[in-house]
Amino acid sequence: MTTAFYTHPDCKLHDMGPGHPESPARLQAIEDQLIASRIDQLLDHRSPPLAREGDLARVHSAAMIARVREHSLALAGTAGIYPLDPDTSVNAHSWQAALRAAGAALAATDAVIAGDIDNAFCAVRPPGHHATSNASMGFCLFNNIALAARHALEAHGLERVAIVDFDVHHGNGTEQIFAQDPRVLMVSFFQHPFYPYSGTEPEEGDNAVNIPVSAYSDGSIVRQLVAEQWLPALDAHRPQMIFVSAGFDAHREDDMAQMGLVEADYTWLTRQIMRVAAQHAQGRIVSCLEGGYNLSALGRSVVAHMKVLAELE
Repeated sequence: MTTAFYTHPDCKLHDMGPGHPESPARLQAIEDQLIASRIDQLLDHRSPPLAREGDLARVHSAAMIARVREHSLALAGTAGIYPLDPDTSVNAHSWQAALRAAGAALAATDAVIAGDIDNAFCAVRPPGHHATSNASMGFCLFNNIALAARHALEAHGLERVAIVDFDVHHGNGTEQIFAQDPRVLMVSFFQHPFYPYSGTEPEEGDNAVNIPVSAYSDGSIVRQLVAEQWLPALDAHRPQMIFVSAGFDAHREDDMAQMGLVEADYTWLTRQIMRVAAQHAQGRIVSCLEGGYNLSALGRSVVAHMKVLAELE
C-alpha cells in the first residue's frame, strides 16, 4: 500500500492574522505528529504543483477567482490583510497558497487514477469545503475537494464519484457545486445548528446524504448514523473514486465546536471509507485537510486517519 502525503511550504505562508484559528501552525502540528508517531518515513512525500486558473474555472466563476487573485497580489511586499468576509482574509501569499492547495488535490487525483499511488492525504491550507461556485467563505478560498472530484469526472472520464465530509461544519460549498450532478454523491455529518447554518434543507437534486447532529454527540452516535445512512447510500452509488473532506474539528478537544469524537472514531470512519473504496473504487481515495483547530488533537487525528489509509493499523 502506497500512501502519498502532499504538502508544501507555500501553504504555511497564507495567514489571516494573529489569533485566527485557521493558522499556519496547523500544518506544523500535523508534520510533528507524523514524525512522533514514526509513520512519517513510511509515507510517499510529494510536493504539489500550482493549479492553473483553468483548473479553478471548472468549479468557480471568473469573478470569484479574480477577486482572490487581485486582492492577494495587491498586497505584495506588505504585511497587510484584506478581508473577503468577516471570517476569511487574504495576505500577499494567499493566491500562491490557494493554487498550491488546489494543485495538491489535482495531482493526488492524477496519481491515484494512474495507479502510481493507492491513496493520498493532502495537508494543505487554505481549506475548501465552504467555498461555493462564486464565493470564498468560512476560511476557504477555493474548494479543493470539489476541484479534485470535477477533475476526476471531466479530465479522467470517471462516471461516479463520492465525497465524504466529516468536518464538524456542513460543507455547503461542496453541496452547492454538485447539487444537480447525479455523478457525485456527497455524504456528511455536521453539528447543527451551527455555522454555516445549512444542510438541513436539501439543494436541488437528491445526491446528498446530510446528517445533522446535536452538540455534544459522541462517536457512538456518529458511528450508528454513518452505518445506517452513509454506508447504504455509498454502496448503492458504487463510486469509482472517493474524495474526503477531512475536517477534524468534531474532536472533543476542539473548542471550535461542541462534538465529542476522538482519534478512535476517525480510525473507524476511515476504515469504512477504505471498505467502500476497496469494494467499488479499486481502493482509490484522495483526502484533503479541512478543519481542526486544537493543534494536538488535529495532529493525533490526522495520524489516526493516515495509519488506516496506509494500512498501518
